[in-house]
Amino acid sequence: MRIGQTSFVVFVSKFLSSGLGFAATLVFARVVGAEVLGYYSLALVVSKWLRTGGEVGVASAIKKRMSESDEKAAYFTAGLVMVAAVGAVASLGVILFRNAVNSYVGADVALFVVLLIIVGLFSSLISSALQGDHLVHVSGLLGPVRIGSQSLIQIALVVAGFGLTGMLVGFSAGAGLVGLLGLAFLSVGLQRPTRDHFVSLIDFAKYSWLGNLSGRSFTDMDFIVLGAFVSPALVGIYQIAWNLTNFIGIFSTSIQQSTFPELSHADATERDSLFRTIVTDSVANAGLISIPGLVGAVIIGDRLLRIYGEEFTQGVAVLGLLIVAMLMYDYQSQLLNGLNALDRPELAFRVNAVFMGVNIGLNVVLVSQFGWVGAAVATVISAAVGLVLAFRYLYGLLMFELPIAEIGRQCVAATVMGAVVFAIRQLFEASALSNNVVIVLSLIGVGAASYFVLLSVISQRFRSIVVDNLSVSVLYRS
Repeated sequence: MRIGQTSFVVFVSKFLSSGLGFAATLVFARVVGAEVLGYYSLALVVSKWLRTGGEVGVASAIKKRMSESDEKAAYFTAGLVMVAAVGAVASLGVILFRNAVNSYVGADVALFVVLLIIVGLFSSLISSALQGDHLVHVSGLLGPVRIGSQSLIQIALVVAGFGLTGMLVGFSAGAGLVGLLGLAFLSVGLQRPTRDHFVSLIDFAKYSWLGNLSGRSFTDMDFIVLGAFVSPALVGIYQIAWNLTNFIGIFSTSIQQSTFPELSHADATERDSLFRTIVTDSVANAGLISIPGLVGAVIIGDRLLRIYGEEFTQGVAVLGLLIVAMLMYDYQSQLLNGLNALDRPELAFRVNAVFMGVNIGLNVVLVSQFGWVGAAVATVISAAVGLVLAFRYLYGLLMFELPIAEIGRQCVAATVMGAVVFAIRQLFEASALSNNVVIVLSLIGVGAASYFVLLSVISQRFRSIVVDNLSVSVLYRS
């Protein structure tokens, strides 16, 4: 399966996953409110950071070594041993310090955090192994299964009155199910690894862990700091803003996941021209959804947040800032993807070290001074710094074409889209129609249609991508 098709499969999978997650979060927001949603968000963040050692470095190393080696089973087994060790240590730590964990979150969640650590590590291990086994599309398709099962269980338990407990149990069930299903698709089994397999994983992980940690910092550091300075209700509203932001950023993530194995293979076979082409295409398409998403959020962000409840409209400014940060981070991620595929994790390490330092430092300073808006501003600044450094390092190694014209065409199409959406919103508000959900869905539909139609007219690259990856095109060529 070619890169464009794989990216599209992963994108559709993530889109469906996010849609299901959107529905579940909407139920949570309306049934339990922002405060309980804040407890839930903090419990998830704590579990994610406590399983960091088994996910961020080891997972990337497994994906890298499996994608380039014929000894996939040995690398998978070595990774399994390392991840299990991290899970055991982290779980023991939560049990020993359960009072501190409960105090930070504001609710009795320590045992649930242990459960989240175990199933989260298992699911992450299988996902990385699938990607390393060149089954990125399978890994992507399991996303809707996880979110779907997770959401259905959560909604049922929340409606039944289990509240926070139901949300945490449902999340764990979805992750566990996907891990088991993914295991069935893997083409590798267990094989006794040698010392060299462990050393090889550690050699890559010792640099790549910070790259993944910076990604976690980008999405979660705000919550870690906010949990210490603001109320759980504001954390819950911030979570909704992040959910919407992540929804907009899923296409870029799909590109990154789909191109890494191909970039890694191109580097291993010394095909520099192909490598440059893939990098240019990934950068050109990284903002395909995020750019119009930013324009749309500026115009209808208040109405979009109102769907969750009136209290959530406080997050309009935060939503806009987070999408700006996501857009810059999307480009940064594609560039770091190239550095890691070139087997230069030490350079990605430097970028991510600076990114994390700026992000953590500014979060603490700005949140303490300006509250939750300060967290969003800190994220924007750190993403900008990381983008500049990532470009400097990758371009210095491999001078690829920077697709400025294509990005400009996307901005033009998004600006026209914004004008159309703004005009139609004025017409809606002058009419008798008062159903906010109907108005929002209509505006999104009109905006998406106008953006892609205009972009297809002014962008030859976009037209080529669409035609080249249509299934009918594949049939004609086969």
